[in-house]
Amino acid sequence: MLRSHNCGELRIGDVGESVKLSGWVQISRDFGALTFVDLRDRFGITQLVFNAEDDEALCERARKLGREFVISAIGLVRERSNKNPNRATGDVEIEVKSLEILNASKVPPFTIEDETDGGDDLRMKYRYLDLRRTPVQQNIIFRSKLAIETRKFLASMNFVEVETPVLIKSTPEGARDFVVPSRMNPGQFYALPQSPQTFKQILMVSGLDRYFQIVKCFRDEDLRADRQPEFTQIDCEMSFVTQEDILQTFEGLTKYLFKEMRGIELPDFPRMSYDEAMERYGSDKPDVRFGMEFVNLNKVAKGKDFAVFNDAELVVGINAEGQADNYSNKDIKKLTEWMQRPQIGAKGLVYVKYNTDGSIKSSVGKFYTEDDLKVWLDKFGAKPGDMLLILSGEDEKTRKQLNELRLEMGSRMGLRDPAVFKPLWVVDFPLLEWDEDSERFHAMHHPFTSPKKHDIERMLNGDHETMKALRADAYDLVINGVEIGGGSIRIHDRELQSKNFKLLGFTPEEAEAQFGFLLGAFEYGAPPHGGIAFGFDRLCAVMNGINSIRDFIAFPKNNQGRDMMIDSPSPIADEQMSELFLKSTVPTKEEI
Repeated sequence: MLRSHNCGELRIGDVGESVKLSGWVQISRDFGALTFVDLRDRFGITQLVFNAEDDEALCERARKLGREFVISAIGLVRERSNKNPNRATGDVEIEVKSLEILNASKVPPFTIEDETDGGDDLRMKYRYLDLRRTPVQQNIIFRSKLAIETRKFLASMNFVEVETPVLIKSTPEGARDFVVPSRMNPGQFYALPQSPQTFKQILMVSGLDRYFQIVKCFRDEDLRADRQPEFTQIDCEMSFVTQEDILQTFEGLTKYLFKEMRGIELPDFPRMSYDEAMERYGSDKPDVRFGMEFVNLNKVAKGKDFAVFNDAELVVGINAEGQADNYSNKDIKKLTEWMQRPQIGAKGLVYVKYNTDGSIKSSVGKFYTEDDLKVWLDKFGAKPGDMLLILSGEDEKTRKQLNELRLEMGSRMGLRDPAVFKPLWVVDFPLLEWDEDSERFHAMHHPFTSPKKHDIERMLNGDHETMKALRADAYDLVINGVEIGGGSIRIHDRELQSKNFKLLGFTPEEAEAQFGFLLGAFEYGAPPHGGIAFGFDRLCAVMNGINSIRDFIAFPKNNQGRDMMIDSPSPIADEQMSELFLKSTVPTKEEI
């Protein structure tokens, strides 16, 4: 054996025992007669002691150990004279009698410490070194335990884990597919699944009743902190259920995971309709850890000499409580410029300061009297010291912009505590959304989402305007402003599914070519069914109060979708291109 114990295991009760430890050299300290080495593995760190008076040659070997050398040491456990209360093994140390160097190491390009000096690109290039750091290892271990607990809960609820295909058919809806050329079928392609959606519905038709899978999914879309080209879902489907059954089941899963993994007892989850969420927060995934709800000022702000408000579809604002004295004119100018960035696109920002002395100052003071502004303040329930921040413009666009401002102010004011968790269900989504550019409907969730029962007849026989008002049996789980999961009751009737495909712009021939297998299955006794998918990477991140899902993926891609460690994607050999009947389409410098 290369070790009798791990490096986080020994305690004061082990004093006097002969042990063998193996691991990586974290750091060494030479004090002449004594040399100390911190030995690390994923379980912890144990201090080794080499005494030159006992064995000069052994001590000399210890002095030559570099960072990240892999070693094995045999020695006696003894009590430390200078204990380290910040380390689990801090009461003991190993008096080394024998040392074996298992592998030397080059000097690592960054320090393998909790707080490292390596930048993102460097750490991703040497990901195998970054993974040695305790915080990163703890994230990966958390992910592993969360998957195990998820399986335990779902198995207890009679779910069956089923693996679905990874090489499937490309579909036009949703994000872009990653496609894979088929050598045996020249000119034809597989797609990597964005979701196992149709397969899990087929499993319900097959009578498996309850399915789950912790599954890899793929989307070729622009990346950000909470997106990766490949990601993991807790994917689930249930037969003979209503929306209420699904919400209760997966609220139960969420509560169980928080209790087991974080020791947190979550209360029952509130519910909010999509329309209410957009009205109060300008987002279908509102962060409800804090208030700062939207207040509509149309009735009190229009009709004066301020054309910006008069010409706007919506005038709406938030109350940043207690911030009047914290924002100078320079600060407000910077905040306005932040809102005017292309990512947000606001044209301007109006403020009203209700100063602590009772005076009122506003950027639109020349258009509105103090009495006018007091009416505004009353609508917000503002107190001396508060500051109103107001936007105007097109309804939908302005609400989205104000949502960004609300979140930014919530962060600046310390209202978004990562240790506080506020989940809620957002329900009653629109079934369809009309796109003016393409002049067709798009599915708000996906093409298989069922309208609410009372809307089915309207969907089958209604006109264009009726379709815009249809509501879906769809729901999202939101925690701290992050969409953790989403799902719906599915259509299980061929006629209704065909009607939905038609509304989404599919010809009957296209629908049959893309989804004929599903439509055909519906003719053989498809049960009512529905499901949900949790973003597993996002759930890991939110439960730990971290923004980026990359911290919970062992080998993530960067913002350009590249794996820096293995340098992928990369060209393939001409012979492979020929085998796949492909021609190079890499653009030249001139074409770029």
